[in-house]
Amino acid sequence: MESKHRTTIKFLCSYGGKILPRSTDGELRYVGGHTRVLAVDPSISFSELMVKIGELCGSSVKLKCSLPNGDLETLISITSDEDLANIIEEYNRASSSLAHPLKIRAILSPPKSLKKVSPPPSSATSAGHSPTRSANSSTESLPYSMAYRFVRPVAYPVGVRNGSGKACCYTGGQFDGSPRYLYSRPRGNNFCH
Repeated sequence: MESKHRTTIKFLCSYGGKILPRSTDGELRYVGGHTRVLAVDPSISFSELMVKIGELCGSSVKLKCSLPNGDLETLISITSDEDLANIIEEYNRASSSLAHPLKIRAILSPPKSLKKVSPPPSSATSAGHSPTRSANSSTESLPYSMAYRFVRPVAYPVGVRNGSGKACCYTGGQFDGSPRYLYSRPRGNNFCH
């Protein structure tokens, strides 16, 4: 396999649509949205890949891949360098006897972590807030609906200033340690909306 060393690997990335059964035979297909090819160096790290994928689709996403020659019923979550290396190895093995290497089938979906934007339970109870009146529903925090509408090209965490309700974009340097993360554009200085 070393004699067939690949200079790039290609991901066939689908996002913005849904996985639905085909009416004729019930086989799962990706319907709607966008599908684009992303070529990267085979030695890319998981974090570098996620930045490139975020730039491709314009937002932060979760990455799941189908196995080579597999269907969309079984998708493998890719969350680390090890997961990425394993899926690349599977595709290399499946492509070893082919004239052209297979593209890695990637399904991109919005991260569920945006729903976890909230203060620790101890601070909510000590401040006398009821569970129905958390920081998530406060007018001082960035609402979830706004977080999902944030569609600028990506992959840099953003914090919410305490009490200001303004989203502060982080483009490098020291982050304030806030557990509230969103994603924003990769250019420019730190700024607030």
